[in-house]
Amino acid sequence: MAPRTDSELSCRALALLRVVAAGRAEITCSSEPDMFIDGVPCCDQYAAHALARRGLIVQTGPAELGKRVRARLTPAGAAVLGVVGEAA
Repeated sequence: MAPRTDSELSCRALALLRVVAAGRAEITCSSEPDMFIDGVPCCDQYAAHALARRGLIVQTGPAELGKRVRARLTPAGAAVLGVVGEAA
């Protein structure tokens, strides 16, 4: 999958990627994972779902369905942040 550019993601989605990169996010183990930031539910679950569907974030390891685990960037997610960092 080719990395998406900053013009294809909202500012909020990019902010969520930065939160994941900082190690502050957890996601639930499901096909549409919900995101939690610093233990609080994310205000834009639609954006969190879209990041997971696009393959930009994943869970760090296996867990029971519905349980929270730390989120991490995929190589594609890291590449998107790299592209944004270079353009900023």
